[in-house]
Amino acid sequence: MFEQTFRNIDDVLWKEAGCATELDYTEQTSWMLFLKYLDDLEHERAQEAELVGKPYRFVIHPSYRWSAWAAPKNAEGEFDHDAALTGSDLIAFVNGELFPYLQGFRERASDTDTLEYRIGEIFSEIRNKFASGYSLRDALELIDTLSFRSQAEKHELSHLYEAKIKNMGNAGRNGGEYYTPRPLIRAMIKVVKPTIGERIYDAAAGSAGFLCEAHDYLRYGPDGKGDGSHLSTADLNTLQKRTFYAKEKKSLPYVIGIMNMILHGIETPNIVHTNSLTENLADIQEKDRFDVILANPPFGGKERKEIQQNFPIKTGETAFLFLQHFIKYLRAGGRAAIVIKNTFLSNSDNASRALRKELLDNCNLHTILDCPGGTFLGAGVKTVVLFFEKGAPTRKIWYYQLDPGRSLGKTNPLNDNDLADFVARQANCEGSENSWTVDVADIDPDSVDLTVKNPNKAEAEPLRDPEVIINEIETLDKESEEILEGIRGML
Repeated sequence: MFEQTFRNIDDVLWKEAGCATELDYTEQTSWMLFLKYLDDLEHERAQEAELVGKPYRFVIHPSYRWSAWAAPKNAEGEFDHDAALTGSDLIAFVNGELFPYLQGFRERASDTDTLEYRIGEIFSEIRNKFASGYSLRDALELIDTLSFRSQAEKHELSHLYEAKIKNMGNAGRNGGEYYTPRPLIRAMIKVVKPTIGERIYDAAAGSAGFLCEAHDYLRYGPDGKGDGSHLSTADLNTLQKRTFYAKEKKSLPYVIGIMNMILHGIETPNIVHTNSLTENLADIQEKDRFDVILANPPFGGKERKEIQQNFPIKTGETAFLFLQHFIKYLRAGGRAAIVIKNTFLSNSDNASRALRKELLDNCNLHTILDCPGGTFLGAGVKTVVLFFEKGAPTRKIWYYQLDPGRSLGKTNPLNDNDLADFVARQANCEGSENSWTVDVADIDPDSVDLTVKNPNKAEAEPLRDPEVIINEIETLDKESEEILEGIRGML
């Protein structure tokens, strides 16, 4: 129903000089979508209050409501072109009045855990990139045709928005940082099996794909085909307010993550805009811990010495710091599924070996899923998923080598069927051509090498897909650029 509208919005953005990439398209669509959602939500709450004879206090001042400036209506309820701002007047209003008003909510909000504070956070991190008021007017009129009134409409919009995030991920390296293939996320969740009442956490949330998929798993069932009717009012309230927690460092994914969670039915997402790694692990208390952690932390980055001081195992590698963060934030008996580059399993540096030993000694690292090249578009490295429980040492590790039988790429991505055998066999750690078990007693205590070595297959160096090779070159180029920037900064 809304798919053509999204295409038309992209067409408008494509012609707009201020929007050059899929990242810009998603950012600009996000702030307009958010304000339309907010207007629908406020009207819905006002009607509910009226039905029970209670007053409703609107969050947004009448002058700044969607219906006042974005889509004014006449007495017949039709769009009032005479009252609608356009051209330079519209740009001047949005940049000079609307955004400053919305940004002010961050200071005016009574608490950080409120809708008002979220509004202030979003509009402090985003800016209007439309240069033409006529293009903006076209986009606003298209957004106004979208509706958030029914659950079915929200569900459709969430799918379209996910497709937008995926396109952003496909567009290049930067977009790819924020996108984890949803079939992989769904398989991770099916293995971890979260339940209502458990607190779920992602400290590197990106576009909040893990939390959105976990919400759908809990609300609609593992196959996604339920309607949520089996949940009580208390369950739904728990899902809304006391289940999903996230942190995100970068501005664009922070905004996209909030919008994504809202579209999946979580009205005031608990996403904090912060760098998780600046927290000192020694300060974490029992009340801060979580039952389930699902994440794909950034890898390849380097953190400064002062940030490394927050961690018992010192390393500049971002992903290894995040892994320590997750272990510390997991309560005893809690479960985690973490994506990490496969070199973590075999690196011989002190930090890697110490971290692997920590996992084996203090967590039950029960499963390692080996993902094929091309699983992550734009990433030139292979990845594994670590599944572990905190509080008991590892006795045996069940490995599964995922082999979809084809090269993965933009036109041939990972799908749910590719992971069905893994999920089915993992329940009982079954052996097969692609799965086997290793006893911890057989692991070298000095090297703590956990390399994926399938005993059922002869070792052969597979021919790599050209797209994977190109992605690897791009990754190396990016790392070289970062190193050179660091050297320039020292001169």
